[in-house]
Amino acid sequence: MPKILTNKDNLQVLYEDNHLLIINKRVGDIVQGDKTGDTPLSEILKSYIKEKYHKPGNVYLGVPHRLDRPTTGIVVFTKTSKALSRISKLFSQGQIQKTYWAVVKERPVPEKGTLVHWLLKNEKKNKSVPYSSEIKGSKQAILHYKLKYSTDNYHCLEIDLETGRHHQIRCQLASIGCPIKGDLKYGFARSNPDAGIHLHARKIVFTHPVSKAEIEIEAPPPAGDPVWKAIMNLQ
Repeated sequence: MPKILTNKDNLQVLYEDNHLLIINKRVGDIVQGDKTGDTPLSEILKSYIKEKYHKPGNVYLGVPHRLDRPTTGIVVFTKTSKALSRISKLFSQGQIQKTYWAVVKERPVPEKGTLVHWLLKNEKKNKSVPYSSEIKGSKQAILHYKLKYSTDNYHCLEIDLETGRHHQIRCQLASIGCPIKGDLKYGFARSNPDAGIHLHARKIVFTHPVSKAEIEIEAPPPAGDPVWKAIMNLQ
């Protein structure tokens, strides 16, 4: 796994106000601390806030959701406890529209559809297993996908989530024969050089938890990646 970038100058801030801080996560970044001991984004952003606003003492930062380490894209943090409690409720109630892009090798059949599975998490392997009907301990997972772009070698799918389960997109796409590029855990043939996968949290739409304004944010895919570059050139 690549070493996390701790340079605050490399942060790509997509949106910031008194209550929210939304960034474009890089491959390899971890949102919160884990057993690796690598510096998480939560700590990097606390330092960013402390320096930018010359704040003395401890800095507050709320973490209402997460992205897997090998994925990229939008991550929302909160700068106040009020915003954290309110936006956490929006996430839990499915009132935040999340759109992802996933690059796959195989063209899905059909090219547009809805996937419904019951996912059972294997804690030991840190992997989810899909079932066609409910079993003990499983959680229902629903997503909608459509073919967005095709290059000579790959296809970009756009995914809208109805639920937010462990490894949901990775698991469900693999179940229809479309594992995400670089995702060895779910059946792709080769890893990516940066140990990431081509899954990107592309867009988020929600009502601001304090101001009540409609917020819509898009995150560009990693600029230096040739596959993402080829896909963006098709726009």
